[in-house]
Amino acid sequence: MGFAAVASQGSRSTSSGCRPRRLEYYVVRSAPEPRTLEDNVPLDPQIAGLLALMETNGAPPLSQGTPEQARAGFRMLSVGMRDPATLAPVRSTEDVLPGGIPARIYRPEVDGTVPTVVFLHGGGFVIGDLETHDDHARLISAEVGAVVLSVDYRLAPEHPWPAGLEDCIAATRWALTHIDELGGDSARVGIGGDSAGGNLSAAVALELRGDEGPHLAALLLIYPGTDFEDEASHPSREENAKGYLLTVDDMLWFGEQYVPKGADRRDPRLSVLHAPDLSGLPPAVVATAEYDPLRDEGEAFADALENAGVKVVRHRYDGLIHGFFGLGVLSPAAAAAVRELCADFKQLLG
Repeated sequence: MGFAAVASQGSRSTSSGCRPRRLEYYVVRSAPEPRTLEDNVPLDPQIAGLLALMETNGAPPLSQGTPEQARAGFRMLSVGMRDPATLAPVRSTEDVLPGGIPARIYRPEVDGTVPTVVFLHGGGFVIGDLETHDDHARLISAEVGAVVLSVDYRLAPEHPWPAGLEDCIAATRWALTHIDELGGDSARVGIGGDSAGGNLSAAVALELRGDEGPHLAALLLIYPGTDFEDEASHPSREENAKGYLLTVDDMLWFGEQYVPKGADRRDPRLSVLHAPDLSGLPPAVVATAEYDPLRDEGEAFADALENAGVKVVRHRYDGLIHGFFGLGVLSPAAAAAVRELCADFKQLLG
């Protein structure tokens, strides 16, 4: 399966059969118990309005277009419709090329030594870039009080797996060995990302676990995709198959672009949920959303981390959808979730 960030207005289909029952919302901030469809919390009203608007658009689904069309549509929604006045303030930004990989450094309005965060954007490994996730990186820099290195890794299908992962590994190793140029504290370096970026963050942490150091101090996994296995059974993929921005058809399309034919889909560098040993990974914040097809595999990964002895701070945000990290301007519930996740991540970084 592949994973997306917030969907493009011109590239997602929705279903009128998935409208909320009532226009109200709640946010649950604790590890969830098993539940049935009857337990669902109504969809956040502001997000419901967005979905209704997109439903009237009548555009074909992402899975029926090309990567170029998907990228253009996503940039239109995320960049073209963004009000710069709503962006979180940072002291400065700088475009850099660590090891030849395009990246951007965000510095917070904080003096002295601060944490460093490597940020890996979402977008199903096919769409997304520094600009589409400029708001995400700024939010993390401002809320955590950290220098953020946002990485513009290579995308599929032009560069299928593991090319993007290799870029992320190289950029993270660069950050760990150039910490004086970033936040300045080698004991407080974290990595995080949304959706595909959450997958890549976990895969990077697994790859770097055996390095001599310095080591990663914390993970921020925002509705991560964790399982590409063809026969994987995660009920949320059926419950939330369509109607909530990211669809299962989108996920299949992303996977077709990203995963080479013949690749082992259980390879832990691809499906981190199938890593045989997760012990020794840094503490993690894991966030999922009720109305997200990736919900259950994200929570399964949080379970696996806990079973391996890794400290996990986990939240399921009821009433929210995949991509909520970029919807705080629209939804007070999403904004509250973002603040909470950043606060938890900041605490883990120390």
